[in-house]
Amino acid sequence: MSHESSAKAILYAFVANLGIALAKLAASLYTGSGSMLAEAIHSFADSGNQVLLFLGLKQSQRPPSAAYPLGQGKITYFWSFVVALLLFSVGGLFSIYEGWHKLAAHEELKQAWVALVVLGVSILLELGSLLGCLREIRKLRKGRSLRQWLKQTRNAELVVVLGEDIAALAGLVIAFAFVGLAALTGNAIYDAIGSIAIGVILIFVSIFIAVRIKGLIVGRSAEEDLQAAIHEEIEASEGIDDLLNAITLQLGPQVMLAIKVRMMPGTTLAQAVAQLNALERNLKAKFPEVAWCFVEPDVTD
Repeated sequence: MSHESSAKAILYAFVANLGIALAKLAASLYTGSGSMLAEAIHSFADSGNQVLLFLGLKQSQRPPSAAYPLGQGKITYFWSFVVALLLFSVGGLFSIYEGWHKLAAHEELKQAWVALVVLGVSILLELGSLLGCLREIRKLRKGRSLRQWLKQTRNAELVVVLGEDIAALAGLVIAFAFVGLAALTGNAIYDAIGSIAIGVILIFVSIFIAVRIKGLIVGRSAEEDLQAAIHEEIEASEGIDDLLNAITLQLGPQVMLAIKVRMMPGTTLAQAVAQLNALERNLKAKFPEVAWCFVEPDVTD
C-alpha cells in the first residue's frame, strides 16, 4: 500500500508540474515576467524531481543480494535528499537571483493578463495534485492528524511530494498576486519582489524536507504504532516469559527487527527453537513490512 500510494502521488505531481512548466515558460517568454520565469524553472525542477523519486521507488524494490544483504530500500531516502537540494538550488536560489536581476533591470511586463490566466489555471492544476497527494496520505495516516503523520512517518517520497505541492501552490498564489499588482500599478518592481518571495518559500520548504529526511538516512526505528503492535505480539507469544529488548530499523518500505527474549523456565532447547521459529513466522505474517527478523534467547538484556 505504501509503494502504491507513493507511486500515485508522484504521478499526480509529475503530470501537473510538466504541463504547468510548459505553460509558464511560454507565458514568461511572452510577458517578460520574472515571477513567471521563476515559477517555470520551479515547475521544471519539480518535474525532474518526480522522475528522481520514481527512480528511487523502483530501485528500492530490488531484492537483497550479497552486496546489499538488507536490500536497497534506503535508496529512496538518498533520492529524496537530492530532491531537497535541487529544490533549494535550482528552485529557491534561482528564483531569488531572477528577482534580484529584475529589480536592477526594471523591465516592464507585456500582456500581463496572459501570465495571470496561466497562473490561474496552474493554481487549479496544482491544487488537484495536492489533493491527490493528501488522498494517498489519508490511506496511510491511520486516524492520525496530518501534523502527527508528518512527524512520525517514514515515507520519504510522500513527504517530498507534499512539500513540493505546498511550495508550488504557495508560489503560484504569490506570483499571481504580485504579477497582478505589477499590472495594476504599472510598476514591474512588484513582479521582482514576487520572484524573491517565491525563492524564500522554496528554500524554507527544501530545508524542512532535508531535516525530515536526515533522520531516515542516518537510520530511524519503525513507526511507533508498529513497534507497539510488535511488542504486544511478542509478549503474547507461546513460550515467551519476557521481551528483554527489541530494535527496529526502517529500510525504505521494509523493516528489520532484532529482538532478545527470555524463555519460560524449564523450556528445553528443542522447544525453544520451535517456539522462536513460530514467533518469527507469526511476526512476518502479521506484519508484512517486517522483512528481516532476528531472535536471540537470553536471560538478561
